[in-house]
Amino acid sequence: MVSLIIGNKGSGKTKRLIAMIDEAVEKSNGSVVVLEKSPLLTYEITHRARLVETETYGVEGVSAFYGMICGILAQDHDITEIFVDATFKIIGRNYDEFVKLLVRLKYLSETFSTDFVMTVSEDEANLPAGVFDYAQKI
Repeated sequence: MVSLIIGNKGSGKTKRLIAMIDEAVEKSNGSVVVLEKSPLLTYEITHRARLVETETYGVEGVSAFYGMICGILAQDHDITEIFVDATFKIIGRNYDEFVKLLVRLKYLSETFSTDFVMTVSEDEANLPAGVFDYAQKI
């Protein structure tokens, strides 16, 4: 499943994400991965979640981001959840490319039984309708 936490800056998306990460770590029988652009969550989430800073690896744009996710999944077959904070800061704000990414993440989710939860800083009304064909708002 691909889920989105949608809202404008300051609406509490990251706090909600942190609570979901902590809950996932407690319930997971596998690994929980958290992706963020820069080291903002280092002291906010449990050390039992694998925190990866995309900036460290020079990941920018949808293709590089998708490749990183595939590499992470290929390396560890026990990943139950992947959380992403500040999605548009990592991939950019191209909505057509975002929808294409969601199509691919939905496939990965179904194929590898891995749930994705992403924060999206935007008004829901500004997102293309196609987003909700592949992801659900939570």
